[in-house]
Amino acid sequence: MLEPLLILELAVLGLFTGFLAGLLGIGGGMIMVPFITIIMSARGVSPDLAVKMAIATSMATIIFTSVSSVRAHHKRGAVRWDVVKRLAPGIVLGSAVASLGVFALLKGSWLALFFAAFVSFSATQMLLDKKPKPSRTLPGTGGQLAAGGVIGFLSGLVGAGGGFVSVPFLTWCNVAMHHAVATSAALGFPIALANAVGYMIAGTGTDGLPPGSLGYVYLPALAVIAVVSVLMAPLGVRAAHAMPVKQLKRVFAFVLYALAAYMLYRGLTA
Repeated sequence: MLEPLLILELAVLGLFTGFLAGLLGIGGGMIMVPFITIIMSARGVSPDLAVKMAIATSMATIIFTSVSSVRAHHKRGAVRWDVVKRLAPGIVLGSAVASLGVFALLKGSWLALFFAAFVSFSATQMLLDKKPKPSRTLPGTGGQLAAGGVIGFLSGLVGAGGGFVSVPFLTWCNVAMHHAVATSAALGFPIALANAVGYMIAGTGTDGLPPGSLGYVYLPALAVIAVVSVLMAPLGVRAAHAMPVKQLKRVFAFVLYALAAYMLYRGLTA
């Protein structure tokens, strides 16, 4: 049985992550990783293992939030399915390499620092709001396959749905912001599924895992967050389509900066 306080903490986290998943197309992982790290550490999980479990659990929840979010975006005709089809194969391959291999080998402190660095980079790109060259378009099938591989690999290392890379990449290629957010939400599903399976396999037999764990994934947290966040994601989508593009980018950037700062602190003090 989960203690009532833990259920409350996870439910509140699910509310925020579900809303932000729909609003920003980031799958909610950027919010979940720091807070699940705090929750696991407070319950006696070692700092190194807490970071890994937070990354794996947050990724597993994105399987559910991405479906809820993308359905709402699809109803508005905002998802670029042609882009999803070209990026998805590379995403699955990159995710497998990260979650089955590199993730298990790296220390949690290094993963936290890696998380902070890439999230800060993505936030800066959004905040600067640099306009891409009008002539720039998405690369061909091969280029999108390679881009998908990078997105999947980086997502696998930091436990995010890929929006922190895919949204800046798509806007850089002159995809409209609202389409970029919606398409990123759709890409969250293959990213989350491939990585979650990898984390479960890679974490099997790891010492120090708390009861209720499947590999690195903490199933009680997955269940509570998934149920609540799925209900909130459509509300975030509605807010995203009502906000002006520049304001949406600014929200995205400052949320990412705050989370990067926390994970930098975790990485340096672990």
